[in-house]
Amino acid sequence: MSRRALAAGVAFGLVATLAGGQAALAGPGRNTGGEHPGKGRDGAAVKSVEFIGMDPPATPEQKADVYSSAKIKVTYANRRTQILDLAYHQLMATGETVNGKVVGGLYDVNDQPLTDDNGQIASDAPDGNSLIKVPGARGSSRSSNPLSLVTQYEYRSKPPAGSQFTESDYWSRLPATMSVASIDQDKRTGALKVNDYDNISFAAENGLWVPCAASLTPWNTHLSSEEYEPDAKTREGLPAAADTQDGTDISGFSKAFFGDPTTANAYNYGLVPEVRVHRDGSTSVQMHYALGRIARELADVQPDGRTAFMGDDGGFTGMFMFVADRVADLSSGTLYAAKWRQTSPAGADGGSAKLSWIRLGHGSDREIRSLVEGGITFSDIFEVSNTDPGDPGFTKVHTYAGTEWLKLNPGMAKAAAFLETRRYAALRGATTEFNKFEGVTHNARDKKVYLVMSRVEGGMADGAGDVQLAQNKGGAVYQLDLARGVRDSSGAPIRSRYAATGIRALPALLGQYSSTPDLSGNKCDQDHVCGGDNLKYSEGMRTLFIGEDTSYRNNNYVWAYNVDSGKLSRILSVPMGAEATGLQVVDNYNGSAYVMGNFQHPGEFGSSDPDWAQIEPLLESRWNGLLKTTIGYLGTKDGALPGLR
Repeated sequence: MSRRALAAGVAFGLVATLAGGQAALAGPGRNTGGEHPGKGRDGAAVKSVEFIGMDPPATPEQKADVYSSAKIKVTYANRRTQILDLAYHQLMATGETVNGKVVGGLYDVNDQPLTDDNGQIASDAPDGNSLIKVPGARGSSRSSNPLSLVTQYEYRSKPPAGSQFTESDYWSRLPATMSVASIDQDKRTGALKVNDYDNISFAAENGLWVPCAASLTPWNTHLSSEEYEPDAKTREGLPAAADTQDGTDISGFSKAFFGDPTTANAYNYGLVPEVRVHRDGSTSVQMHYALGRIARELADVQPDGRTAFMGDDGGFTGMFMFVADRVADLSSGTLYAAKWRQTSPAGADGGSAKLSWIRLGHGSDREIRSLVEGGITFSDIFEVSNTDPGDPGFTKVHTYAGTEWLKLNPGMAKAAAFLETRRYAALRGATTEFNKFEGVTHNARDKKVYLVMSRVEGGMADGAGDVQLAQNKGGAVYQLDLARGVRDSSGAPIRSRYAATGIRALPALLGQYSSTPDLSGNKCDQDHVCGGDNLKYSEGMRTLFIGEDTSYRNNNYVWAYNVDSGKLSRILSVPMGAEATGLQVVDNYNGSAYVMGNFQHPGEFGSSDPDWAQIEPLLESRWNGLLKTTIGYLGTKDGALPGLR
């Protein structure tokens, strides 16, 4: 998830379930109740859906709440139509308990709760979700189907009670956490309810570091992320570059998790955790080193079960692709970094480019982990200077870690590729100019990948390097074109049918930013996406869902964009200052469809909204002093909406 002004981002939790609920609607085709999810009362299957957007929040109560007044139009195969009101449903909330377990509760290396003056410390930042249908799982009753919900919690943004720290310097000082909830899905309405909850232990994996967004793999596992990887260079005691963006505190993390500020090894973080939920509800964790270390927003696996595209958050970052050796197995493969070759004029809004791929290396989890466990250091991999050493053996690079001059040590190419991925990519000539590179998702039918830059600025708009675009603080959503038979920059074949060859901004999803705010203090147009962050695509709905994270508008929204009609609809608003993220789309579980997510950090940074004096106390009271954030879903007032094929 994104981080605004070194404060980690909000995660919005939304589950827009799409499975037939009960609603009394006026006019022809009204839903009289009792329909089986996924079909109308006459048994007709769903042909298509259309979202009917809502107005921006207008009252102090609306601005402080998570809510929807949007609708959805369902068209059935027999041409009957039905319009349903949408409503937000909370499944659980951080800091509250489920069967004695604290939602978002944090733990140390011995799986003991971390506590403050108020008891167990809980994260206030739920993020990536995976609602999973586990084969062979048993339900809690005859009236419900069993589902599992894996949720990751990015960080704790507010200091623990009794701490001397401030919010701005606290966000990476505690270990993160992840949970699995047992979910009852009502067989009649598709409505969801939490039945049980447990922590997923990362004690054997050196803890969990700032997990951001997530995806569900084609083989039904939760693919997590660890964002803003700690800098092994400064962890070793070497000075940071003057323009580094790294603001993490691995010593604080290490002290909280291990009880010792020196224990944590930076090379064990910035990885890809993969979580499998078993039929008895238990979980197992596999940490992937083979996908490299970057500020990974998430990894999105393509329909081939081998190719993954990865967002790299922050400024001066890269675009990465991983091609696994085997289907449904990310433990070994080849890692590539993209080169942007601009095809649009300099200064274009969003722009377009051809992409070529630089092969960084082939590796496996076992190989790379053994290097880390063997004690490899940054100095083993590179010689480095923060000023020009006047030595032609060094190469100047500019990345998230700042401006540096690097020289690769002999025999260290593999270690550099997988442990210092962004630096090595820059050294090899890949583009490391992207800014706030956030969500990634794919459209299998059209063979497209969508990705988002929350803000087009910094290295993308400085008039230098590969990317030369106009600044757009409202951000841009891009489309990648995929092909087979692509060769890397050396001419060697890329063994994937899903390699990206071109990228272009989608005009309808460009942010509309103005330095002059409206009367409520919004600098982004209310009817356009601004600061897009999480992306998820629904094959059945032919719809791209976009969750926002921007400080240029008072409230962030979730949007539904139909890729065929081009219609953009606002479908949910989260509390003022909060971020909408954690999206997941499930087109059909037992006749019901779902779009999952959460929200984070309500009230962050205050507001210039003229209603702020009324809004602030509402935020404090509704969200438990801003510590309560929710995991929930958007559905009908009584349940879910129809599932699609």
